[in-house]
Amino acid sequence: MRNQNNPIAQEGYPFIGLFAFVTLTFALLGWGCLTLILLALTLFSVYFFRNPERVVPQGENLVVAPADGKVIFVGDVEEPRYLQQRVTKVSIFMNVFNVHVNRAPCDGKVVDMYYQKGQFLNASLDKAASCNEQAGILLETPAGAKILFVQIAGLVARRIVTYPVVGSMLQRGMRYGLIRFGSRVDIYFPKGSDVLITLGEKTVAGETVLGTLP
Repeated sequence: MRNQNNPIAQEGYPFIGLFAFVTLTFALLGWGCLTLILLALTLFSVYFFRNPERVVPQGENLVVAPADGKVIFVGDVEEPRYLQQRVTKVSIFMNVFNVHVNRAPCDGKVVDMYYQKGQFLNASLDKAASCNEQAGILLETPAGAKILFVQIAGLVARRIVTYPVVGSMLQRGMRYGLIRFGSRVDIYFPKGSDVLITLGEKTVAGETVLGTLP
């Protein structure tokens, strides 16, 4: 699976290469101001697509954050697609300065996936969960619990990348995808889970413990 050890996510290579090429061209032409602007864009692209190593916590049934960002929702909702009952949802909003490589929240097997075309509303809005373009993964843990996590495109994001396929085995903290330029990830905990994260907390993908599965 891609980007497990790369310090820069592969999806960023075309952007970094393009900006670097244009920067060099402008520098050779002696266009100082434009060169500085393009150099800044090149450096920002490297920064945006960074893919740092993380120390994944160990422990049975732990669920870690799939994304860097801020918790903008914690509460009970109906999940009609897979879990088909009232469960606890945690929403993490990523701004353009967060790491955008997403990580698996727990160990398990991908038993189903979906992709939904949609709008590009501000990802912090409640209706973004149903209206925006998104990609979801239903994971079944070794103990038989099922957890759903969904990548949601935002106002600026125009590209969701998901690496696994149905049948893939994921490990807690493993990179599984990326969303470009600002977005959100929702996690639907199965009934009986103990959700520990609270509204407003900052998360680090692969490290911050959100809760435990039943």
